[in-house]
Amino acid sequence: MLEPMKVAYVFPGQGAQWVGMGRDLYQNFEAAKAVFEQADEALGMALSELCFEGPEEELRQTVNAQPAIVTDSFACLEAARSLDAGLPSASFVAGHSLGEYTALAAAGVLDFADTVYLARERGRLMHEAGQITPGGMVAIIGLEGEPLAEVCQQTGACIANINCPGQIVISGAEDALNRATELAREKGAHRAIPLQVSGAFHTPLMQPAVDGMAEVMATLSFAEPAVPIIGNTTAQPLVTAESIKRELLAQLCHCIQWQSSVEYMAGDGVSTFIEIGPGKVLAGLIKRIDKGVKILNIGDAEAVKNMTSEVK
Repeated sequence: MLEPMKVAYVFPGQGAQWVGMGRDLYQNFEAAKAVFEQADEALGMALSELCFEGPEEELRQTVNAQPAIVTDSFACLEAARSLDAGLPSASFVAGHSLGEYTALAAAGVLDFADTVYLARERGRLMHEAGQITPGGMVAIIGLEGEPLAEVCQQTGACIANINCPGQIVISGAEDALNRATELAREKGAHRAIPLQVSGAFHTPLMQPAVDGMAEVMATLSFAEPAVPIIGNTTAQPLVTAESIKRELLAQLCHCIQWQSSVEYMAGDGVSTFIEIGPGKVLAGLIKRIDKGVKILNIGDAEAVKNMTSEVK
């Protein structure tokens, strides 16, 4: 007898946004339309219009990009769930940094209105922390963890995301990041790509955001997850509301262990990863982590409609 296919849903993080995302979902699926309308109501702003029409500079701002990506990703998920054929159920859910918030809604930890509100507050608080100590993030291509850790030790930068073999993101205050980038190139990095973010995310410079987020989270009701969430900082399953709250605060200042998260899920038998939301960044990373798994994307109305044939 064949073993049932084991599936993980994965959700993208900041940087995946693009002007026009979600418009076709809104027009084709009542379930997706309801998600965008909920977001507009929860935030008291026309977030849907910003997703559909831009302007790009405004959509890219951290305070807007974070709730926008969560909204579009959850709209993709709800559209897929609304089909009679149905999305295969997930053994795990996980999200890259911000994507962990979409995973909360997917696993029923928070209702969507609270999720998008919390994502907006996260974006606001991270941006404000970035104003206190200006910094940024740079993707380093072609330099492995140990030499890059030495670079960070020498410069005061931090390893912020371990994404896949050959791609690690560093983060820090502007001066530290400039020195670290230069030193990484000297040590043999092939490329250094600055990321479009407004601060030194996933470093101790985000501590002011942690304090603010703890206050906001205390006003919300967290449920036990219906499906385990693979935590960004531990790459281990989170199965209680309390462990999820700790993770959400920890990931602001600590490294995102995306490679280890995917390896954990694949090692536990996940054979199909479904990236749900804008872009295909996670699919590219997963391909480099494990060539043996199947990777699908649900990022627009056409992908939702073709989902049944893709999943088989």
